[in-house]
Parts: sequence; C-alpha cells; structure tokens
Amino acid sequence: VAVPTDTLYGLACSASCSAALEDVYRLKGRSEVKPLAVCLGRVADVYRYCHVRVPEGLLKDLLPGPVTLVMERSEGLNKDLNPFTPLVGIRIPDHAFMQDLARVFGGPLALTSANLSSQPSSLNVEEFQDLWPQLSLVIDGGPLGDGQSPEYRLGSTVVDLSVPGKFGIIRPGCALESTMGLLQQKYGLLPSDGPCS
Repeated sequence: VAVPTDTLYGLACSASCSAALEDVYRLKGRSEVKPLAVCLGRVADVYRYCHVRVPEGLLKDLLPGPVTLVMERSEGLNKDLNPFTPLVGIRIPDHAFMQDLARVFGGPLALTSANLSSQPSSLNVEEFQDLWPQLSLVIDGGPLGDGQSPEYRLGSTVVDLSVPGKFGIIRPGCALESTMGLLQQKYGLLPSDGPCS
C-alpha cells in the first residue's frame, strides 16, 4: 500500500510476508541488495526487533521523527527481510496515521519510498501514479512538506548506531544537523571513522 509519512510517500507491506517483500522490490525495480526499513508504531517495539545498544532516551529523542536508526536486527524479524545484512533500519514516522497503522497492524511493516528506483521521491500521490495499478491501496494524505521544495525530497536521515559509542551517517536526509547535534552533544557519540556501508 502507498502511505504518507512525515517525509515522503512510502510503500508499506508486512515485513513478515516474504511474497510481499518480493513484490515491493519488483514494483520499484529496486536492487535486492538495497535494504528496506522497518516501520514501527512505538519506541517500545524497537526492542522486539533490534539489539539496542544506545540509551532509551536517545531513541525517545529521535523517534518518532524523520530519522531511520540502523541497529543490529534481532531474530524476531523475517529472515527474508534484508538477508544480506545483520542490521536493520528502524523508522517511526512523526505522522499520526502511520503510527496508528503500525500499532493496529501489530507487526513490523517494511517501508520504502513510493517511486521507481533512481526516480525522485514523491511528495504527493500524483507523482507515483504509474505505480497505482500495481498497488492494493493508495492513501492520499495530501501534499507533504510544501509539496515541491527539494529539501523535502531528501527523505529521512539514516544513522548507523550499530557500533557502541559511535554513529555513522548513511544518508544525510532532511534532519542531519539536528540529529548529529543531539548524538554528539547530548549523548557524546563519536562519528565513525571512514565511510559507512
């Protein structure tokens, strides 16, 4: 299904359904070695699907919000979700509909942007109308952000928190400065050496 989030329109499916995960990759024309994030409804759910090695306060300061936190995945996730990595990106959008959807669904939702791979991200449902015929449902939440500015198309800031005491920026996204400031100043985390993968 296509859903609005606090950053972009996304495609969501059950992270526990291997066939649905395959459909998302096929639909987007996305390389199967590019990971999908997991959307959850509340911070407490993060502990079910990840080995958390950061203070709970850090999670609560960043989630919900326009960030994806990458941590070591737990055995609670479908092995067909990103089988090529021991890590998983966790997202709790600061968007009431998405939080309600994740809570009602009760399990992890795989989430990625609603666009063909390598195409611009979508800020309104018309921008991905070529995908509509292949979707079960399109939820129109209206234009996101101001509907046109490039900074709104950056998506969430993706932060690797898998190494204790350090952080790595995988994708700068729309909340880079505030996220880095919080991680360094409030929690004393150090930037990772070298590029993140």
